[in-house]
Amino acid sequence: MSLSVEEREQFLAEPHIGALAVAAGDGRAPLTLPIWYQYAPGGELWVMTGRHSKKGRLIEEAGRFSLMVDRLEPTVRYVSVEGPVVRSEDATTEQLREITARYLPAEKVDGYIESAAKEHGEQAVYYLRPERWYSADLGTV
Repeated sequence: MSLSVEEREQFLAEPHIGALAVAAGDGRAPLTLPIWYQYAPGGELWVMTGRHSKKGRLIEEAGRFSLMVDRLEPTVRYVSVEGPVVRSEDATTEQLREITARYLPAEKVDGYIESAAKEHGEQAVYYLRPERWYSADLGTV
C-alpha cells in the first residue's frame, strides 16, 4: 500500500542509511552506494560526499540522483525519491557535525569529525529537490 504524503515525508526524515543511485554513463548501470543524508518534511534532501570522488563527479555530471531508504521492522516499508540537484556548496564543519550527530551516538561525533577532517578531503553538499516519489508499506509479510 502506498504511503500518504505525510507518511512518506516523515519516513524519509528518519535516520535511515540511504542507497544513492546516480547515472554512471552509457553502457553502465547506475552507481549505487550507501550514504548518510538529511531531510526535513517539505524541504530539500541533502547528502555530503567528496567533491572529487566518483560519486561527487557523477552527481555533478548527471545533475540529479535518486535515494532509497527502507526498513524491515515493524513492517516492510520503503521510500524512494528522485529529483534534480538544485545547488551544491562546499561542506562546512557545522554540516558535518549535523549529519554525523544524526547517525552516530553523541560520544562518537567529535572523534568522527576529527577523523573525517584528516581523511576525507574536500567535501561538497548536494541538495536534491524531491520530484518523484515511490513508497509502500508491505505490512508484516
